[in-house]
Amino acid sequence: MNIDYTVTALMFPAIPLLMSVYSNRFHSLSILIRQLHDEHVYEKHIPPEWKKQFINLSGRITLLRWTILFASFGFLFNMLTVFALYLDEVFAARVIFGSCCLSMIISIVFFIREIQISTNALKLHMSDMDVDVN
Repeated sequence: MNIDYTVTALMFPAIPLLMSVYSNRFHSLSILIRQLHDEHVYEKHIPPEWKKQFINLSGRITLLRWTILFASFGFLFNMLTVFALYLDEVFAARVIFGSCCLSMIISIVFFIREIQISTNALKLHMSDMDVDVN
């Protein structure tokens, strides 16, 4: 495969878009955690399964942290690929671009796992409501 600037340019719109999605989920989780914290500490309103909720949210935050970290590495490696191409270091550019792709794959796998945990948490949250969805 011949690597040039157009190959690395393919990643430029994708990486910031993914990082924006990840950051929005992180922001939403932080708002939810702050609300639950305020209910627990200030209003002394303690839901029956608050420990499970906080453990779940803590795990999701950790997964999102790793997701954002690997996406950031992907963006950094993409920029380093452009720099290596600028210096005419084609082999180094190939290795670095491979690292970019690998980082993004890992990031997406972490994100998929976070989505699964989030979906299970929502199902658990809705389990006490008497609603027939079929």
